[in-house]
Amino acid sequence: MHKLAQLFKKDENYRMAYWTMLITAIAAFLAAFVLSVEKIEVVKNANVVLSCSINAALNCASVMKTWQSEVFGFPNSFLGIMGFAIVIAVAMGGLLKVKYSRAYLVTAQVFYGLGLLFSYWLFFQSVYAIQVLCPWCLIVTATTTIMFESLLYINLRQNSFGLSKATNKKVQAFLDKSFDRLIVAAWLVLLVALVLIKFGNGLFA
Repeated sequence: MHKLAQLFKKDENYRMAYWTMLITAIAAFLAAFVLSVEKIEVVKNANVVLSCSINAALNCASVMKTWQSEVFGFPNSFLGIMGFAIVIAVAMGGLLKVKYSRAYLVTAQVFYGLGLLFSYWLFFQSVYAIQVLCPWCLIVTATTTIMFESLLYINLRQNSFGLSKATNKKVQAFLDKSFDRLIVAAWLVLLVALVLIKFGNGLFA
């Protein structure tokens, strides 16, 4: 029995990592799709009221009118549609027990990381520069974080990074205790706290 089959058989969290990646990628894809559709609506009518235009603090339309919403000359959400579609394909392949090469998974981790950094740049721009939040964008930030961690879990379980035997043993013990999940949960709570501190009651006005 090869290593991948053993992981699927013995490690329920390994399978769940792919399921988590798939579910969050689908959620992020849908969020990016809605943002793309609503961006077109804003272009056609600057005064349109969008589904995510809730109040002064939570207003996608306000965010869409900033330069940060089109960093590369087109809506950021278009990148999301393409990127999250690829993540969905990777997750489905994993669930079907496709044996990805170490190089492929490490490369995927790099691109997941770039996507994560971009989503966090947009998050902090929204919170502290634009000072208006886009609810769909918040979904993308949260799901991108979870996607990155899911793939990192898979790579660490498979030792895709070629860690030494001693280091790998410590990493496996760390994963066995689900400390990785606690870190991600704590990080997401921190992001929520930053939003609450910045906007306070304005979120519910």
